[in-house]
Amino acid sequence: MTDTSPARPGLNAQTLGLMFISGFVATCAFDLWGQLISPGLGFANLSPHGLAKSLLGTFGLPNGDFAGYFVHFYLVGLIGYPIGWLFIFKPIWSRVVGDMHWFVPSAIYGFGLWVFAIGGITAIAGLPFFLNFTGITWVALVGHVLYGIVMVAVMQMLRRT
Repeated sequence: MTDTSPARPGLNAQTLGLMFISGFVATCAFDLWGQLISPGLGFANLSPHGLAKSLLGTFGLPNGDFAGYFVHFYLVGLIGYPIGWLFIFKPIWSRVVGDMHWFVPSAIYGFGLWVFAIGGITAIAGLPFFLNFTGITWVALVGHVLYGIVMVAVMQMLRRT
């Protein structure tokens, strides 16, 4: 199935609902993978709120646990990453590549989120580049790609109803 939705959606209650619901489900999938499944399989445990806390501390902002979870879950998961898909990545992808099935661009978007978060935000937060390519780096790669796929899958499902 190709994605025939407009390149840039209108900024309205429907778009906000789409962002919040798809971001919520995708963030839950990300956290389920990174904090339950991955450690259960013997891989690293993700702590994305820790990265958010480090970033906040770098800017001299309150960086307690609540602030870290708030940034990770609400600002990034429900707002930031969905905005990036709907208003930046998808319109550029559609213009350059054209409309196609949503799966490949959503996985590529997730990969881009990983580069942004683990390659860029960690450096700004004063952490090692790509966290020195330790186990958490690769668990985060799977988590971000999973986030992208789940977020767009939920958007597609909600648009069909």
